Amino acid sequence: MKKKILMIGTGGTIASKQTEHGLAPGLSSEDILSYIPQVENVCDVDTLQVCNIDSTNVTPMHWRLLAETIEKNYAQYDGFVICHGTDTLAYTAAALSYMIQNSSKPIVITGAQKPINMDVTDAKTNLLDSFIYAADEGSQDVTIVFDGKVIVGTRAKKERAKSYNAFSSINFPYPAVIQDQRVIRYIPSIPHEEDVMFYYDMKESIYVLKLIPGMKADILTYIFENYDAIVIESFGVGGLPETIVETFYKEMSSWIERGKIVVMTTQVANEGSNMTVYEVGKKVKQDFNLLEAYDMTLEATITKLMWLMGLSKMKYKEFKNRFYTMVNHDILFTKK
Repeated sequence: MKKKILMIGTGGTIASKQTEHGLAPGLSSEDILSYIPQVENVCDVDTLQVCNIDSTNVTPMHWRLLAETIEKNYAQYDGFVICHGTDTLAYTAAALSYMIQNSSKPIVITGAQKPINMDVTDAKTNLLDSFIYAADEGSQDVTIVFDGKVIVGTRAKKERAKSYNAFSSINFPYPAVIQDQRVIRYIPSIPHEEDVMFYYDMKESIYVLKLIPGMKADILTYIFENYDAIVIESFGVGGLPETIVETFYKEMSSWIERGKIVVMTTQVANEGSNMTVYEVGKKVKQDFNLLEAYDMTLEATITKLMWLMGLSKMKYKEFKNRFYTMVNHDILFTKK
């Protein structure tokens, strides 16, 4: 018996048409599906359109809409395929990994670098591969299927703006690939012992500060006053330059007393952070007991903070423990 999959359309390049102002989403989910008639040999598909936007315009409100749509239809379908623009696809995949946990059913997100109605496009292959993976036994949780590769939802990063192999898996292997319309698994799925859980409250009061050489410290005061959490993208394995250390120390003392969160991460995509290596990082971490992202992607770090901050108020120790608790393979290396 064929699996029953719900395809959810959100827009993006895969759904775009050429207009006088450039490409813009215009194809419906049904329109998109009509370009891969061979899907009827893979699974039964229903379609649903939740929005039709450029993914640049995606916000946490759209993540909530997707999570609500999946929960509403969860019992009726064996899996879900979401068509999404590539620019914020990794953020959506990470967010849904925290908003929908312990899913025994696959939630596959895909898109394309070229619209599906073009003669030369990656869209048809990506979409068909997504249905093949969603209908395959053992598929579960939130994943991305793109260019023949399966990427865990918390581990994806868009690293190429134009090429078909747009996404990479950061600090984690590809659990599977799709070749010749077959799923080849490298990492077997482990069945969940707990029931699926849905979360909807994502607190958005987060600022990401990317350090640059010679940065002035003035910006820190504004950030600390106006946001509940800050993610600092530092250099190398992690540390703060001397130009901002004095202000950072002054602001941090009051900030932590007010229950706000600071996470240190690195601008380097692969291999993660380790603030204990150099003096410029070790002292700061020891003095303020900061959180460190280690091998997490920036997308996962941000959306995990949103999820945790949206939960009921908790003490810092519990927040820290939950931040370092693995969800959908998001973090492997920690030194608590």
